[in-house]
Amino acid sequence: MQSHTEYLTFNLPARLAFENITQQIETIVRESGVREGLVLCNAMHITASVFINDDEPGLHDDYVRWLEALAPFDASPERYAHNRTGEDNADAHLKRQVMGREVVVAITAGRLDLGPWEQIFYGEFDGRRPKRVLVKVIGE
Repeated sequence: MQSHTEYLTFNLPARLAFENITQQIETIVRESGVREGLVLCNAMHITASVFINDDEPGLHDDYVRWLEALAPFDASPERYAHNRTGEDNADAHLKRQVMGREVVVAITAGRLDLGPWEQIFYGEFDGRRPKRVLVKVIGE
């Protein structure tokens, strides 16, 4: 068994945004030399996410509206106890919890084994600073 580790860094200018990282993950898998195995993609920050879904702009707009309805941005300490610590990103922590922290994708014949519409996304919920995603490829 072999393993290969890389880190992707994102610094998105928007507070809430999604970026398709499928091509970057495919490149890492190809360069790893693993033909059969798994790839883990893990957001290493508690206000960011990695998830799989369709790359359709209407769906992304729906996510933004849905997440804002669930946990609206409000920097004041009245709405969120976390913001009483001097932070203003309690909503981002809640959004990350809903969207998840990581995905694991099978590698078959040296390629990501995704469904026909599945793409891998980085989700940012408290942008404007660098954040990392761990990409760990394991297999043979």
